[in-house]
Amino acid sequence: MSQTDSFLPENRLLLNAVSEGIYGFDLKGNAVFINPAAERMTGWSADELLGRKIHDFHHHSHADGSPYPHQDCPIYQTLKDGKPREISSEVFWRKDGSCFPVHYSSTPVWQDGKLKGVVAIFRDISLQKQTELSLRQALEQVQALSEQLASENSWLQAELEDKTGHQQISGNSSAIQQLLKQLRLVANTDSTVLIQGENGTGKELVARQLHRLSARRDKPIISVNCAAFSASLLESELFGHEKGAFTGASQRRKGRFELAHKGTLFLDEVAELSLEAQSKLLRVIQEQEFERVGGSDSIKVDIRLIAATHHDLQKRVEQGLFRMDLYYRLNVFPLRVPALRERREDIPELVQQMLKSLSQKLGKPLAGVDGDSLQQLMHYSWPGNVRELQNLLEREAILTHNPIISLTSLTQSSPGPRPGQTLAEVEAAHIQATLQLCQWRISGPMGAAAALGLPPSTLRSRMQKLNIRRP
Repeated sequence: MSQTDSFLPENRLLLNAVSEGIYGFDLKGNAVFINPAAERMTGWSADELLGRKIHDFHHHSHADGSPYPHQDCPIYQTLKDGKPREISSEVFWRKDGSCFPVHYSSTPVWQDGKLKGVVAIFRDISLQKQTELSLRQALEQVQALSEQLASENSWLQAELEDKTGHQQISGNSSAIQQLLKQLRLVANTDSTVLIQGENGTGKELVARQLHRLSARRDKPIISVNCAAFSASLLESELFGHEKGAFTGASQRRKGRFELAHKGTLFLDEVAELSLEAQSKLLRVIQEQEFERVGGSDSIKVDIRLIAATHHDLQKRVEQGLFRMDLYYRLNVFPLRVPALRERREDIPELVQQMLKSLSQKLGKPLAGVDGDSLQQLMHYSWPGNVRELQNLLEREAILTHNPIISLTSLTQSSPGPRPGQTLAEVEAAHIQATLQLCQWRISGPMGAAAALGLPPSTLRSRMQKLNIRRP
């Protein structure tokens, strides 16, 4: 087969007119026909390629530059077995050294039942590939936005379910006024804040007030209770995971760090982090980046970190339970939330604010508490702090039929210590009285653990140690 004897003039006119590139090959793989479209696309003229192996000129390498032996080329394979082939995943190289993606077919040419050569027809699919890339990128962006919306929706639902009671820091005591002054000082910085205080004092409320006063107020504040997850689950909760990272990970999920990007991340009960999780948290604070569980790509984040704990972190460092370097990273600006017994003068205002909220929540008029009840509230020790006050008022509000609440359970459920009692006996009596008031319910918003300001697991552990059993 040759350029002169294989193509009639009228056939050559037709082949020259088409927009696809066309090559004709003899059985040795040498070029015997090249149309103008092929010349335009490759930059190689027919005079340069006729009678030579075109593979060596523009099909010699893959797109990544790795060698492409001619025996692996589908065109040469068609020359051997006479089977047609169609390829869309390769490139042709131009004379100037650049390459372009092609779709090409290799079709055998038969004459009198004998294979005489191959015709290869190709076209430049750069625009098609670019369109496919743009579509993939758009789909990935849509998927990412969809994941973000799903994650944020899940987070918002959890937040709404978790938030009860008043949402403002109330009180005119010197302790509260000093706390508010410190909040205003640190709010417009990005410094890490460590909030310390007993259970039930309102550490998360302080964190949210700090966020509202900051320049990040228009972005989300994402909270996570480090004591509510096991060590393995906490890592996924904080950093997210890739699909298939572990059993049950059916889809990719963003963690709290990603959700808090440009906003604030609040880590409650940070002392409960495992040493391994502490190490990873330290890296995120230092480098502002992390990887999802099961992933290898680093994700950069811009967050303001607020941590809280009821533990003495310095003592836990001495006990080897908390990393010293992480402690100093978190303790940039420490805030202490005073216990309720340290600001008893705020109790009347707190009661009125809580009853106003409860009135809306329960749909019943609640005007206040009577004088004797207020005196009981003022003289009670409040081991569960503001949370215990909130839960007590809610229980009484549910039971009452009058706008003015008269307390009957506070002094009965929480008798003072008797002379000669040990600390364990006082603790056991208080826990048992609280359990009786809550009808021996431990967990949940109306349970004894919430009233005492303890995680349910901690309360069960204390009950076992103090030999407290339900009758």
